[in-house]
Amino acid sequence: MTPTTSSGTATGFAADPAVLVLEDGTRYAGRAYGAVGTTLGEVVFATGMTGYQETLTDPSYAGQIVLQTAPHIGNTGMNGEDSESRRIWVAGYIVRDPSRVVSNWRADGSLDDALVRDGIVGISGVDTRAVTRRIRAEGSMRGGVFSGPAAQLDPEEQLRLVQDAPAMAGRNLSAEVSVPAAAFTEAVADSPGERIGTLAVLDLGIKQATVDNLAARGFDVHVLPQSATFDDIRALDPVAVFYSNGPGDPAASDDHVTLLRTVLDEGLPFFGICFGNQLLGRALGLGTYKLPFGHRGINQPVLDKATGRVEITAHNHGFAVDAPIEGTVDSPHGYGRVEVSHVGLNDQVVEGLRALDIPAFSVQYHPEAAAGPHDANYLFDRFAAMVKENRA
Repeated sequence: MTPTTSSGTATGFAADPAVLVLEDGTRYAGRAYGAVGTTLGEVVFATGMTGYQETLTDPSYAGQIVLQTAPHIGNTGMNGEDSESRRIWVAGYIVRDPSRVVSNWRADGSLDDALVRDGIVGISGVDTRAVTRRIRAEGSMRGGVFSGPAAQLDPEEQLRLVQDAPAMAGRNLSAEVSVPAAAFTEAVADSPGERIGTLAVLDLGIKQATVDNLAARGFDVHVLPQSATFDDIRALDPVAVFYSNGPGDPAASDDHVTLLRTVLDEGLPFFGICFGNQLLGRALGLGTYKLPFGHRGINQPVLDKATGRVEITAHNHGFAVDAPIEGTVDSPHGYGRVEVSHVGLNDQVVEGLRALDIPAFSVQYHPEAAAGPHDANYLFDRFAAMVKENRA
């Protein structure tokens, strides 16, 4: 294989050379950004023009080298309020023009310092448009960022390391991002009468904005580690169960599917987002598959079939549920009728499921949508209404 090379204008901070290597042998030269060293992962692109802090701290990006299609990154620095979890989770970071200064009154640090602190190897000065076009044409692929001394490795050795790295298909990453112990957030409803009850949340890579939105609807939110059993859930005496977003292949999460089937068998209301949507699909007996390059960004149009309303939504997923867009299907696992509730308008991908005979639904995107948009925030209200109706 003869590697091809593409380079952009290096405008990063560090003088260390760096190179991005894709598994097809394509190479992109640049400069080190963040920590210096070697990192491997699935190279994906995110189209958000804002909210890079929320993207970087979203656990769903674990195992992935994220490319920002927006050319200027780091302008607003980092702050202590907008992080969605306890650290930066991306495997690596690719930007074109990192900001040389931080210009925001809320900032308490720079992006490059945060990348160094969390050991995130990145690259700047790359022609990100060229990389994006290649991924769109060829599909997401494994890649590696090599900076500092690692950039001087033999190109064939770099390529071998990339090609030997694990593919995203078949990977279970929930244990890497989930909380190590249960955590509790009290409902923040304005009056005691608005409290709905205890909600059991399985953390597969949850974002803080999700917890905040659930608590704001009157749920006492108990976030459980991904290893939780049904006995752990039952001990809480919950009024409902929630599955969060998270990284990895849903086909590699059999234990979470088995747990969810027990939840459905017990008649507990269920809401899942992103990874939780895929696991609901599997629990109902539907299949999942890997998308060519996935949906990642905050500008994805989705049709809510119940209302006919088109929402602009935030996405981060590389897998999807395999189900017919129109009509209903009978759950192969005996849970009654199921319909696709939401559809992605760019490529007709399933973006939501609704069970018609049991209290369960899910969406493939982020209704908490930090840093935005907020078109789909109503889904938390829909969940609260479903739980209240089921309790009554």
